[in-house]
Amino acid sequence: MAKDRDDQLDQEEFSLDAILAEFGSGSGEARQGEPPAVPSDAPAEAPTPPRDELGEEDWFPESPYARQRKEGRESAPEGPRGVVTPFPGRGLPEEEEEEEADPEPEEEEDLPPDTEPEEVPEKNKVLEFPEPEPENPVAAGIDQLRRRADQFAEHMFEEEGAEDAQEVRRAEKLIPGVDREEELLPVRERKPRKVLPPAPDLPPAELAKRYSRGLKGLRLRLVLAFFPLAALLYLTLALSGALPLPGELAGQGALCCYLSAGLQGAVLLLCVDALLKGLARPFYRRPGMDTMTALANLAALTDALTLPTLYGGTLPRQPFCAAAALSLWFVLWGELQERRGQRLACRTAASASEPYLVTRDEGKWNGRDTYTKWSGPLSGFGSQVQGENGAESIYRRVVPVLFLACVLFSLLSSVGRERKEDLLWCLSATLCAAAPLSATLCFGLPWRKLSKRLSKSGAAIAGWQGVTNTTGSSNLLLTDIDLFPVGAVSLNGVKIFGDFPIERVVGFTATVIRDAGSGLDKVFHDLLRSQGAIYRHGEGLTAHEGGGLSETIRGQQVLVGSASFMVLMDVALPPGLKVKNAVFCAIDGDLAGIFALNYHLPGTVAPAIDSLIHNRITPVLATRDFNLIPSMLRQRFKLPAEKMEFPSVDRRRELSEPDQDHSETLTAVLCREGLGPYAEAVVGSRRLRTAVRLSAVLCCLGAAAGALLAFYLTFVAAYDSLTAVNLVVFLLMWLVPTPLIAGWVDRY
Repeated sequence: MAKDRDDQLDQEEFSLDAILAEFGSGSGEARQGEPPAVPSDAPAEAPTPPRDELGEEDWFPESPYARQRKEGRESAPEGPRGVVTPFPGRGLPEEEEEEEADPEPEEEEDLPPDTEPEEVPEKNKVLEFPEPEPENPVAAGIDQLRRRADQFAEHMFEEEGAEDAQEVRRAEKLIPGVDREEELLPVRERKPRKVLPPAPDLPPAELAKRYSRGLKGLRLRLVLAFFPLAALLYLTLALSGALPLPGELAGQGALCCYLSAGLQGAVLLLCVDALLKGLARPFYRRPGMDTMTALANLAALTDALTLPTLYGGTLPRQPFCAAAALSLWFVLWGELQERRGQRLACRTAASASEPYLVTRDEGKWNGRDTYTKWSGPLSGFGSQVQGENGAESIYRRVVPVLFLACVLFSLLSSVGRERKEDLLWCLSATLCAAAPLSATLCFGLPWRKLSKRLSKSGAAIAGWQGVTNTTGSSNLLLTDIDLFPVGAVSLNGVKIFGDFPIERVVGFTATVIRDAGSGLDKVFHDLLRSQGAIYRHGEGLTAHEGGGLSETIRGQQVLVGSASFMVLMDVALPPGLKVKNAVFCAIDGDLAGIFALNYHLPGTVAPAIDSLIHNRITPVLATRDFNLIPSMLRQRFKLPAEKMEFPSVDRRRELSEPDQDHSETLTAVLCREGLGPYAEAVVGSRRLRTAVRLSAVLCCLGAAAGALLAFYLTFVAAYDSLTAVNLVVFLLMWLVPTPLIAGWVDRY
C-alpha cells in the first residue's frame, strides 16, 4: 500500500506554494530563518535521488530554526509526544499552531485480538510560555522621571506673562489676601469619659448667697483649730528634745500620750465637717485625699489611746497625732479657699443682666477648636460651678489603690514580722505619710487667685467642667466689637459729592452698614439721628472680597466700602485723596459721599493679643468692618497681624453670625465688652487647668513616696527614724510646690 501511494504522488504535480505549505510555512513568502525559495529561471540542480534511497533527514529539508529546536529536544529530557516549546521571544507559524491545537490522529498499530491497549494516563500537553526577565526598577524609574520632566518642560512656558496682566496686578493690589482652611486630617476618636450626674442648675445669685452663708463661721473655726494644733506641735517638738518640756510632763510618757490625743480630739471637733465629708465620700463612690486624711486621724487617735496600755509607763515611740491633725487643718483651709473662689465667680456672673457667654466649639475654624463669644441665656453655669474639680477626679482613681497599699504594707510590717502589737502604729504611720497637706489646696488656692483677678475684669470661669478641654492649640474669634468696642470709633468728617442730598447719602450708607451687621452701626446710627435721616429698605445685600458692600435701595445700586473697593468697582475718586480710614458711598456708579473715621485701639487689646499668642491661641479675625484688615492693624496699630488668621469674606460672616450653634459647655461668662476680659478668661482657664493637674500629680507622687518610705521604716522597726517630727517635716516639704504653682496662675 505504501508503494502504490508513492507512485500516485510521483504522478501528481505540485506547485511551489503547495510544497511550502506542506513544509509548514503557510504562505509563499520565505519565513525568517529559512532559505529563500528558488526562482523558476534558476539553473537546474542535480536530479534528486529516489525517496527510498534517502534518509528521513535528507528528504525533509530543515531550517536552522527547526534544527535548533531538534537539537534542544535531543538534549532535553524526553517528554510527551506532540509537545512543542517555542523559542523565547518568537512565535510559531500559523499552520504549526493549528496543528498543535488540532493534531491529526495517528495510525494505530495492529494488535493481537486478545491484547487490549494499555490505558495511557492523559498528561498536560501545554507548557507555560517563559516570561521575559523583569526590567531593572531603577532604570524604569529614571525613564519615568525623564518623561515627566520632558512633559513639564513642554508646558512650563504656556502661561508665561499671565501674572503680569493688568487685571491680575490690579486685583492683587486692591483685594486683601485671605487665609484658607486646611484639609481636615482623620482624627482618632477618643472613648467618651464617664460623666457623673450634674448638680442642679441654680442661678448664680442664689449660689453666691449659699457660698456666703457660713463662710465666716468656717473661717472662725479654722482660726480656733489653729491653737490646739499649735500646742500639739509644740508638745511633739518638746518630746523630741528640740524644745523645752514643762517639768510636770517630764518622764510622764503615758500622760504626754493622752495629752496629744486630747489636743488632736479638739482639732477634730473644730474640723468635724471636713472629717465627716472625707469619711462619707467612699459611700458616694468619690473617694478623695480628705478620705485618707480622715482615716489617718482615726488610726493615729486610736494608736495614741492604746499605746500606754500596750507598753505601760515607758513608751518606745510617739504617736503621730501632730501629723494627722495638721493634715486635717490644711484640708479645712483648702475648702475655705475653694468656697471663696466660687463665691467670687458667682457674684461676677450675676452682676450683668445679659452677659456674654464663651464656649469652645469643636472644629469651628481650620479643623481646630475655637473659642467663641456670643449672647444667650445663662444656663448651665450653676451646674458646672458645683461640679467635681480636676484634683478630685484624679484622687478618685488614686485613693483606692493607695488605701489598699497602706493596709497591705501595715499587715506585712506588723503581722508579717510577728509584731502584732505594732499594727496600729504601722497603719497610722503609712496613712499619715500618704495624706499630703496639699490635698484640697491643689484646686482651692489657684481657683481663688484666678477668680479674684477675673472678677476685677468682669469675667468668671464656669467651674472645672469649662476648662477640661482647654489643652493643645486652638483659635479665638475676634469680631469688630472685640477690637474696637462702642466708643472706640468716632466720626471725623463728612464730604458730600454731586447733587445728592445729605439725608439720602447718610440714609443709604447707614442702611447698608446696618444690614451688614458691621461694628460701625452705632456710629452711623448717631449720624442718622443728627441729620434727621431715616433707614431705607434694601434688597440683595452682597459682601465683596475687595473690601466693600453692595445693595439695591429703591432701584438704585449703592456701593459702600473702602477706597480700594471703589477703584476696583470703577468709581472715580477725587485726585489727591489722602484719607486713610474712611467709608465711601457710591450711588449708581457715582461717588456720593466720604465719611472719615478715627479708630482708637484700647490699651488692653495689644497685651491681650500677646498673651493669646504666647499661650498657643491663634486669633481669627471674623470682622465685618471692611476697614479692619491685617495690613491696617499692622501698619496703624503695630499688632502682630502675621500671627493672626484672616478668612474669606463669606467665611467671616459665617463665623460671626449670631444665630449659630455652640457647645453646651460654658467656658466663661463675661460682663464687659472688649478683648481684655475675653482673653483673660480664656488664658486663665488654660493656666488653671495646667496648675491644678500639675499640683494634683505632685500630691499623688508625694503620697505614694510617703507610703513606701513609711513601709520600709516600719518593716525594719526603725522607731528612732520614723518619729512624729520627721513625718511632719516630710509633709511640709511636699507642701511647698503647691503655693508656688498657684502663684503662677494669675500672673499673665
